[in-house]
Amino acid sequence: MNRLANASSPYLRAHADNPVAWFPWGAEAFALAAERDVPVMVSIGYSTCHWCHVMARESFQDVETAGLLNDGFVSIKVDREEHPDVDAAYLDAASAFTPHLGWPLTVFVSPEGRVFYAGTYFPPTPRPPQPSFRQVLAAVREAWTERRTDVDATGASLRDALAAAETAPADASPTVDRLAAAARTIVAREDREYAGFAAGPAFETPKFPNTPVLRFLQHPALTSDAPDAAAVASRALSAMVASDLHDAVEGGFFRYATRRDWSVPHYERMLTDNAGLVEVALAAGDEAAATDAARFLVDVLQLPSGGIAAAQDSESVVDGRRSEGGYYRAIDRSALTPPALDAKVVTGWNGHAIAALAAAGTRTDPRFLEAARWAADAVLESNVADDGTLRRASLDEIRSAAPATLEDYGGLARGLLALARATGEVVYAERARSLVEQCLGDDGIHPPGGGDPVLVAQGMQPHGVPSDGASPSGPSVFAAAALDLWRLGAGERYRAAAETLVRAAAEVALSTPLAHGAILEVAAGLATAPRQVVVVGERDAEIAEAARRVAADVVAVVSPAQARAFAAAGFELFAGKDSSTGEATAYDCRAFTCALPTTDPAALV
Repeated sequence: MNRLANASSPYLRAHADNPVAWFPWGAEAFALAAERDVPVMVSIGYSTCHWCHVMARESFQDVETAGLLNDGFVSIKVDREEHPDVDAAYLDAASAFTPHLGWPLTVFVSPEGRVFYAGTYFPPTPRPPQPSFRQVLAAVREAWTERRTDVDATGASLRDALAAAETAPADASPTVDRLAAAARTIVAREDREYAGFAAGPAFETPKFPNTPVLRFLQHPALTSDAPDAAAVASRALSAMVASDLHDAVEGGFFRYATRRDWSVPHYERMLTDNAGLVEVALAAGDEAAATDAARFLVDVLQLPSGGIAAAQDSESVVDGRRSEGGYYRAIDRSALTPPALDAKVVTGWNGHAIAALAAAGTRTDPRFLEAARWAADAVLESNVADDGTLRRASLDEIRSAAPATLEDYGGLARGLLALARATGEVVYAERARSLVEQCLGDDGIHPPGGGDPVLVAQGMQPHGVPSDGASPSGPSVFAAAALDLWRLGAGERYRAAAETLVRAAAEVALSTPLAHGAILEVAAGLATAPRQVVVVGERDAEIAEAARRVAADVVAVVSPAQARAFAAAGFELFAGKDSSTGEATAYDCRAFTCALPTTDPAALV
């Protein structure tokens, strides 16, 4: 029975014809494992993952290997981008068995959901010290049948250890002094020759854009006590633009570089990286780089529906053979078929793109603003369930069954708020507020339903403080959206929500700042008084153009009628603001206390 053919994930569909009897993520697979008294093998990856493709060709398409899986296991295939909470929970557990986490992630689980062994890619034949995948299957099967007591003890102790790893919230959000100290820690890790950061002092590991860290370094709160921070971010951006990581033909940036000098990239291109780099470039004043990443989002990733695809693959067919990067290295691409898109429209990730394109559209090319509006309308059409809650993703405008995460509610809300500020249309801000409200419960901050139902039932929800990797974690982006709502005058409860999430992550984030840039950026926003600039009047007025280039937490250009609509909807920042002289008028505010209204663009500098 082919259970993956109609999946809402291109990654699962790509495995639909494997001889492995795959199940999608869900309770059905665990129930069957309990009935058969066999362990569950959970294989987690994503559609543009090179080594996921390799393991699929070597093992999952092999009839003999598939027979071992089908006889002794129930096998579940998970798209980590569709089920990020599942991925996070199993990454937590896998860290007890291997220091080399990544994808494909291979996890062995009891029918009750207790992880008892895990690894990543396993080759088809032994490569000492790495065993073959068949050897792993044989060893796991032997442990399950001959040493069940040990297996159960491992699973139980691991789950207890993960639960005990929860960090107590800090008493208060970090001060500017502590945030500046974290920024200086990051600055000290800069590669002074090639810019950017690497995981070790020898700079021998792959280099990623790490946009959450770059955005934290650009925060104005750090200017006095970490004066080099913004320059470090600018140097990293400039190095990437000038390197092989940058696709000068179609725009955008590849996933990471395998060399210290940003060369030999891994050629997949991700929505998350490029949306983040649009915002980094705008903050650095590099509008050319911002435009370049934005045009990739629009010209390559935006789908006919308006939604924006998750990624573009690293592999394509060149001269009849699959090639990683061959398309991108070609001098003339016109005769080549482009690498496939992962056409999932991920709710939170589209929120990142909407925010980036809305900002770029007000600073560079207006077509980006229209693309942001189109994407927002598409997501609100295709990724909202009948009960008004979000779904994690859609494919071909068909909603996934996967529930949305905190990242989705926060990411989409943040994107809609950016669109509201850019267009002056309050409906987007109202929709953003309603998304945030759905996650503010008496028992804490979480998406409706409390998370993935299978993980909840098994007690396997992710523990600890999630890191900010290629994009902000769920708590980080939700805190950013809540802070944005407060800055618009929606009420103190939203600032309190942001503070709750920041305090929960503060100590871990301050001790390992390279892994927590996004939550530290929100902390910096809480530690300093916001600057809010509202222009009431013509959108193309000179003072409106000047305002769009101000480094402020809020920049909004609205008509008098739009200002009244925002105020009537409960966004107090806009109350009493008009253009009574008939000219476009700017209100430059610090923490809701505004200077005298002005019609002089120079007054905003």
